[in-house]
Amino acid sequence: MTAPFTKQVASTRFSPPRIGSKTIRRADLLAHLQRMQHATLALVTGSAGYGKTTVLVQWRETCVKAGAEVAWLSLSADEDSYAGFCSTLFMAMQRVGLRAEPDLLFEDASPAGVDALVALLVDGVLGLSKEIYVFIDDYHFVDAPLVHRFMQKLLDQAPGTLHLVIASRSAPPLALSRLRMMNQLAELDSASLPFVMAETRSFVEENMGKGKLHADDLRLIHDVTSGWPSCVQLIVIMLKNRPESLTTLRDLAWRYSDLQTYLSEEVMADLPRELVAFAEALSLFRRFSAPLAQHVTRNANAGDLLKRMEDENLLINRIDSDERLAWYRFHPLFGEFLAARLAAADPAGAQALHLRASHWFADHGYLAEAVRHASAGGDHEFAATVIERAEPATWSLEYLSPMLHLLERLPEATLVRHQRLLFIACLTMALTTRPGKATAWLAPLESGGMSEDATLTACIPLIHAAIAFQNDDTPRMLELIEPLRDTAIENPFLRYLFVAELCVAYAACGRYADARRQLDLRPVPPADRDNDMALVIESARVAALLGEGDVRAAERLGTPLLARSVNAAGRHSISANICASVLVDAYYELDRIDDARETIANRPGLLRASGPDLTIRASLCRARLDLLQVSADVALAFLEQQTAHLRNVQQSRAVAYMLAEQIRILLLKNNSARATELGALLDELARTHRTDHGIKAEIPAVAALARARVLRATEPESALGALRFAQERAKALGRGRVHALAKFLSATVLVELGRVEEAKPVLAEAVEAGARLGLVRTFIDEGIAAAALFERVLAEKWLDDAAASYAAALLERLTDTRTVDNQPAVKRRGGSDSMQPALTQRELEILALVAHAMSNKRIALALNITLETVKWNLRNVFAKLGVSSRYDAMLWARKNGFIE
Repeated sequence: MTAPFTKQVASTRFSPPRIGSKTIRRADLLAHLQRMQHATLALVTGSAGYGKTTVLVQWRETCVKAGAEVAWLSLSADEDSYAGFCSTLFMAMQRVGLRAEPDLLFEDASPAGVDALVALLVDGVLGLSKEIYVFIDDYHFVDAPLVHRFMQKLLDQAPGTLHLVIASRSAPPLALSRLRMMNQLAELDSASLPFVMAETRSFVEENMGKGKLHADDLRLIHDVTSGWPSCVQLIVIMLKNRPESLTTLRDLAWRYSDLQTYLSEEVMADLPRELVAFAEALSLFRRFSAPLAQHVTRNANAGDLLKRMEDENLLINRIDSDERLAWYRFHPLFGEFLAARLAAADPAGAQALHLRASHWFADHGYLAEAVRHASAGGDHEFAATVIERAEPATWSLEYLSPMLHLLERLPEATLVRHQRLLFIACLTMALTTRPGKATAWLAPLESGGMSEDATLTACIPLIHAAIAFQNDDTPRMLELIEPLRDTAIENPFLRYLFVAELCVAYAACGRYADARRQLDLRPVPPADRDNDMALVIESARVAALLGEGDVRAAERLGTPLLARSVNAAGRHSISANICASVLVDAYYELDRIDDARETIANRPGLLRASGPDLTIRASLCRARLDLLQVSADVALAFLEQQTAHLRNVQQSRAVAYMLAEQIRILLLKNNSARATELGALLDELARTHRTDHGIKAEIPAVAALARARVLRATEPESALGALRFAQERAKALGRGRVHALAKFLSATVLVELGRVEEAKPVLAEAVEAGARLGLVRTFIDEGIAAAALFERVLAEKWLDDAAASYAAALLERLTDTRTVDNQPAVKRRGGSDSMQPALTQRELEILALVAHAMSNKRIALALNITLETVKWNLRNVFAKLGVSSRYDAMLWARKNGFIE
């Protein structure tokens, strides 16, 4: 050995860092690496704190367990020379048996010397006759071009037994294309390294304890951090020390000093001043491109700086777009951190950037962003002008947020002077649950005449109809918009709004065939498939299916539609919220509890700032999930809070549903006194609306169902009368689930009265409807009474084979359900565990990946199948196993030896 090779290096450089015992296993990423274990190079690139080292440590463990020889090298800033890097690399490989002695080759930087050193290393690896994995962490410290040349030659000449695994904050300057073409490169980048929601949940629960945080809080943590692993860890530490800080989580970037310090020291410390100033300027924008960056920063090198930021993984991501122009965005927390720095250092400069951006966006047709930045820059008149001059064909729901921001700052006199702006303002208020304000502004709009725009004048009824929708006045909606059925509306936004309003009004009144006809007559063209207002139409179609009771169809169409809405318009868009409110209801009804909780998590707008139907569906499901997974008291507290809020905003139908659900839960808790008190309030509300038509006609039906529950034990005949009324009203409105439930409860009461022959056809009708519609929780939420009835029905063979099979499946689920406060409802029937369902090979493969906490999307990628195929197989698994969640399916498979 020569002097350079015997330099003193800390032994810890050749061992992986210890990771905490509560670090979660990145199963999906490791599965990707496992499939590429034959590759010459595995490259893991990502920003600071994205878990690169953790992935390498876990992959190393996997390789060691598989019997491979593994060398580890952690680089530092000391590896700034060719000789230093190569000598340290050889020292690392000596630990796995490399016997090569390079003599003075480290000092020979000539091409021949590099070739000789590579040949020596390759020959040494071949002499080992083993699979060798060399892990090199923090490769971004390498700055010497000769080192990159050495590594490239090593990759080009590496034998099949040598595998290099590199982690770096930036992509190394190596020729990777040939390796990709030869399928010899495995890659993980900043897009794949963040936690998926399941991993965020697992990490938080592993470090804080299961059940410590509500699902909404877990979803908020994931949304705020976008799955950035180090940031999730910082939040966990913060919550352990200061649990009350959960309420300020959305302000994490400027409230939490540890995060600011981390970003300053780990991300910003070594950046040149020009790049820091450039990044701070761009932090004001939700998205940015090279032309925009050059315009607002006046930096001619904007394109090169953006490329450098992307190459160095400076917490920046490309945005998928149909445009040829490349758009980028910062990680939200990093963007907020930079924007806070800019605002503190130069508020006037930040305002000037907003104003320059508003003109650039306006000139290039990005009107929503033009309005947003004009308002932020204080030029409200320009913002108003941008909207008024916008071509109606470009209108979009994307306008709503910047419009609300502008309207908070715009003098009303300015609004009245701009009639088209006033039209959009009224529409915005009507569509964002502010019907009172919309009504107030309609007067000057209608008195102004809008003579210069007859098309918009003709569409003023659409604003009135939107107000009527918020007020649950569906007869008024039809009165306003049915006359427009033969009117040609050229503006796509208003045309789609008209169709959506008409569909909603027809469905609310139980005229489902009319709703379907209007949707069929006015199909959305393929070019508008991802138009935000067109997505609302499709969401209205799915909501109509759910209202009619066809839960399976609503789930089948709603699941891909929610994904499209999120991708096209955002997670909190109107179309995404409509879909989410439908799907949480459908998932809950189908007993897919995990999916329901995941869908509703961290969607506060659904509970407080949505239309009546959305609020009702989301609130009921939230309470029922709390009842199942937390406690009856938590569910009741939430319902009481919602009832008070909905009374204040005068949503009488929603209040009726909240009272009825409280009554149901109180009776489960045997608190009949309080249930009776609330029943009196609900009956009073029902009397107020006893002659109402349209969707408010639901209120007496809801009250009748609740009254029947209260009277069932003491006045069963009166309960039967109330249930007959509920059946009639539900049938008239086409509410299939309510009708089936009322039938089922009627059969239960009849059996309790000993009138079995009367009960049989009623029960059969309820079961037939439930089987046709796909109902599950409508029946099993009735708990012990439902179980007792189904036991008798099956024992005495009341039903034909198909209906009996459906009833047996419900009973099987009932044996595992829990009642209030997690007390067992029914003991499992003897012998039921001996029946082992037959799972297909594909279902077993999917279950095995579920056991590794892989998301559905990751499973699809791992097995090279579509996401819908994964979901379809999981639905089959749930049905075969009689479970309602991925977790329960995994436990069953492990218990029965199907997976390890």
